[in-house]
Amino acid sequence: MLPKLFHAGSFYLPTYGVLVALGFLIGLTITVRLARRSGLNGELVTNLAVYCALAGLLGAKVLMILFDWRIFMSDPGQIFSLSTLQAAGVFQGGLVLAFVTAFFYMRHTGLPWLQTLDAFAPGIAIGHAIGRIGCFAAGCCWGRECTLPWAVTFHNPEAYALTGVPLEQPLHPSQLYEMFTEAALFGFLYWRFGREHAPGKIMGLYLVLSSAARFLIEFTRFHEQGLYFGLSLTQWIAVAVAGAGAILLFAPRGVPRTVARTA
Repeated sequence: MLPKLFHAGSFYLPTYGVLVALGFLIGLTITVRLARRSGLNGELVTNLAVYCALAGLLGAKVLMILFDWRIFMSDPGQIFSLSTLQAAGVFQGGLVLAFVTAFFYMRHTGLPWLQTLDAFAPGIAIGHAIGRIGCFAAGCCWGRECTLPWAVTFHNPEAYALTGVPLEQPLHPSQLYEMFTEAALFGFLYWRFGREHAPGKIMGLYLVLSSAARFLIEFTRFHEQGLYFGLSLTQWIAVAVAGAGAILLFAPRGVPRTVARTA
């Protein structure tokens, strides 16, 4: 598709990186808006978002390296290569490390744990959706071969060089499946946030619904790492994340509350 927005000589601007940055900024804007509607400190929430973004990038890369450990063990220099730096990584790895970072930051600053998580949920969903457009443009996270009418075919040799996506083969547009799912989830969560809810329920909905969608979409994905007991590693992680979300969603949390509708 379009892995490079701009290039001059050996320098180029990756489409994926630009869209991830755009997704972060849009997600941050929405998160701060919802946080203020909940009476939270906007500056603390902004700082938390930045720390979580950095932790998310690191966690996604770490899990990617763990998934492909055979490749990196055979050539450890690839860990610090430009291609690894530009790779999308594994979203769940970023999500888990971001949660760990959030826990310690909120514990240090006194931000209310569940209310803060709720403010983040819609922003994470829309940021994820925009990031998946970047994946599609770069050719990473590609789908399995298929003959469906909406199958996509990559032709750009630069996409193959950067990600290894097969060229001239009709594939499931797995990136777009996830993009549309996360965009729809954002709309639902943003609407639900303004309705009466107990603290923690919005993030619980996000974790359960997003993980369920990812579990199903993984059946259309190509898996270099193989399967374990019939499922990919990402699917097993999705099951665990959905379980954590179910705890937030169904555990009793006291009196439901409605947030203000103005910023």
